Amino acid sequence: MVYECRRQSILQLFDEKPRLNVCAPMVRYSKGAFREILRDYNVDIAYTPMILADVFKSSEFARQDYTTNDRDCPVVVQFAAHDPVDLAHAAQLVAPFAGGIDLNCGCPQKWAYKERIGAYLSERPETVQDMVRAVKGAVNIPCSIKIRKHPTDMRQTVELVRRAERMGIDWITIHGRTRHQKSTEPVDYEAIKLVKESVSMPVLANGGIFTLDDANEMYDKTGVVGAMSARGLLMNPALFAGHAYTPLECVERYVNLALAYGTPMFIFHHHLMFMMESVMSNVERRTFNCLSSIPAVLDHLSRYYGICCK
Repeated sequence: MVYECRRQSILQLFDEKPRLNVCAPMVRYSKGAFREILRDYNVDIAYTPMILADVFKSSEFARQDYTTNDRDCPVVVQFAAHDPVDLAHAAQLVAPFAGGIDLNCGCPQKWAYKERIGAYLSERPETVQDMVRAVKGAVNIPCSIKIRKHPTDMRQTVELVRRAERMGIDWITIHGRTRHQKSTEPVDYEAIKLVKESVSMPVLANGGIFTLDDANEMYDKTGVVGAMSARGLLMNPALFAGHAYTPLECVERYVNLALAYGTPMFIFHHHLMFMMESVMSNVERRTFNCLSSIPAVLDHLSRYYGICCK
């Protein structure tokens, strides 16, 4: 955590813009260099990857994994937690370096459910209420929760968001699938609309946003104030700017930012694999995906696309 956040108020954004473009929290991927490139392509708010609150508050090494600067604003730091004390402590540590705090109540991974975090919390409104109370009492920056629709009973989802609103949560994000559904299954627009109509605070929607048309459809069908994308932005960081695929200037800027940030080869390579997928042939994709070093990646991009490291 290098720079104290030059805060652009997220709550002010809700007042100023009828539709907000948002980068979802993505494990390994929604880190500094990627978040910064998104700001050039109409992304208003970016989330960090999910961070385990108990590890973050206990480990200086873990805290060093989160970095930000004055170009990374506003950024929402997302925590996963099952203990309100751990969450409040972690939130206090990161608050000077963030525009908002989010509690993950939607991660569908089995390991997360077993650890009583993520989507486990979406089915336990009382626990979420305790978490929200702890965070709101610990920090003075905006706080939110990110949930999934309940697997069987939307009344429980409505109860969850209403409780959170009563505790002073500032906005909510709902993913329009249950924790059991695959990412290829359709998003439930009616469930998202129900949540939007059940509270007075801003609601963001996540799920199935791969193009600007997808975002517009989400707005039109649900009435939410923000569309959040994950895999869509991985494949095309410029989607909210109306680009059908990643422009080469975006790829080049990411390359230079990632190198400046010291991005590890694994993450650097994977980002480029996602970004270049739509413009590479199957044969080239197989070759590119097998590259094993940053110099090899840079050589390929320079030779075939004229992309240079500055």
